[in-house]
Amino acid sequence: MTALIPAEAILIDLDGTLIDTAPDLAGATNRMLGFFGMAKVTETEVRRWIGNGVPRLVKRALTGKMDGEPEAGLFARGYSQFMAFYAENLCLKSRPYPGVVETLEWLREEEFTLGCVTNKAADFTLPLLEQLGLRDLFASVVSGDTTPRKKPSPEPLLYAAAKMGVSPSSCILVGDSEIDIRAAHSARMPVICVTYGYNRGEDLNALNPAVTVDSFKQIRQLVIHRGVISTNGRATE
Repeated sequence: MTALIPAEAILIDLDGTLIDTAPDLAGATNRMLGFFGMAKVTETEVRRWIGNGVPRLVKRALTGKMDGEPEAGLFARGYSQFMAFYAENLCLKSRPYPGVVETLEWLREEEFTLGCVTNKAADFTLPLLEQLGLRDLFASVVSGDTTPRKKPSPEPLLYAAAKMGVSPSSCILVGDSEIDIRAAHSARMPVICVTYGYNRGEDLNALNPAVTVDSFKQIRQLVIHRGVISTNGRATE
């Protein structure tokens, strides 16, 4: 059954939803590994490791395991090297996914307030949005170090809603992963999931998003002025 969900604001994840950042994250990862004389990894491997913040990405790269824990000294040095390398090459190959810019501009024309909520540190989030010309499209940007806890805690979503002056019940989240879905459910916000992001092949529909879309531009199909159609399924072209 189709439901109409009123919404004043749309909160949107960054990595894997708005922007494909994997190429530059992979570049920084391999420079870090090279610093230690370790073998390079493929971009495909790095895509599997993205989504839980830089510390976890570094740990996965150093151990080759999703839940690996390197020796503390090695991790500290690796983390420092990664941060330096990534800051130097933040936007060499990172680009918005197809349809993102046009859809964001259209949503603004439809009078939605837009916010970006990411687990990425502010030192990376804001320069990346600026360099890609996206910063001014968002009324609020909440980074991974803006609030004490990151997604999947609902705290960043609730903080973003408060900063934009809207009720959490009037917000919708757009994301690409289990982390986004869990955060939205905890904040009692409907969530639209994109299938092209960094979800490690998980069946996102099994996690009960309001709807899944295969491209960002399909969000336009769901919008009725200040509302989103929830189909409990997939939006199609």
